[in-house]
Amino acid sequence: MSASSPSTSPASAGSQPPISGAAAAPPVLAEVVRSGFVEGRHRGSLVLLDADGSLRLALGDVTAPVFPRSCNKPMQAAGMLRAGLDLSGERLALAAASHSGESFHRDLVRKMLAEHGLTEEQLGCPPDLPLDAEERETYLAAGGSRSRVAMDCSGKHTAMLATCVRRDWPLDRYLDPGHPLQRLIHSSVEEAAGEKVAATGTDGCGAPLLAISLAGLARAYRSFVLAGPGTPERRVADAMRAHPEYVAGTRRADTWLMREIPGALSKVGAEAVQAAALPDGRALAFKVEDGAVRTLGPVLARALRLLGVDAPVLDRIGRAPLLGGGREVGEIRAVF
Repeated sequence: MSASSPSTSPASAGSQPPISGAAAAPPVLAEVVRSGFVEGRHRGSLVLLDADGSLRLALGDVTAPVFPRSCNKPMQAAGMLRAGLDLSGERLALAAASHSGESFHRDLVRKMLAEHGLTEEQLGCPPDLPLDAEERETYLAAGGSRSRVAMDCSGKHTAMLATCVRRDWPLDRYLDPGHPLQRLIHSSVEEAAGEKVAATGTDGCGAPLLAISLAGLARAYRSFVLAGPGTPERRVADAMRAHPEYVAGTRRADTWLMREIPGALSKVGAEAVQAAALPDGRALAFKVEDGAVRTLGPVLARALRLLGVDAPVLDRIGRAPLLGGGREVGEIRAVF
């Protein structure tokens, strides 16, 4: 089965049109159903890997490069450990986080900055409000304003600066793709994905953003859960799985999944990218083409079920109701 064409197995059969090559429109992954009427569709590409690394299912072109956005954070954190950064537990989880900006996230970022002799002003991420909607309301009601610490990538940026302190590397240009830290992260991404980085851009937080394929992204997550104890990859995976609330937040799907499925590793990225792996090596990655984050839960839950996962948390993750007049009148549902 080609990695650039959909599976013809029963799991992918149905209304999906045949896909033949990268130029074709990707298949529909989710439908928006309101009052029994399909009012919209979200297309994308998705890959599932079996425990032995073989391809179970490919929808769309999963070999074309994409920007994985924050799905790259575990690889970035592993690169920092390779450079000599000594973090563990909640601190290492926060280094790989897209945190919700809750008070415990902000408090730990400030502690980490102080522990390494750093200040908030040295963070290269832009000032922002907490990512979580409930936390944002509480934060603003208490008089909070946009800050670099509240930005969801502040843990990663703090860890990057701390790595530079450890290695005596320049702090003022730590986000330059040619900086020693970013070159090492580049190598870490390529090694984990098993392919060359196809393009370098700038992420929303200002850090270098490295393009790889969805197949490469799934391979990377698989390599992290299967890595040997004590390796940088395994240390990152273990920290994320032990402290998922620091990777995401108390009201986030990544947290629920890693809490309720033992050994699962999961990370969302902006523009509707998601990667996950199970402890035996089964892995997935997908991107919804239009970047609609509302599709993430239904598509993730369906993909995990196709990988053989049967857990109550999938009902929680996969639920995406549509409201009309304040009551539920429809849903966003996966259709592959």
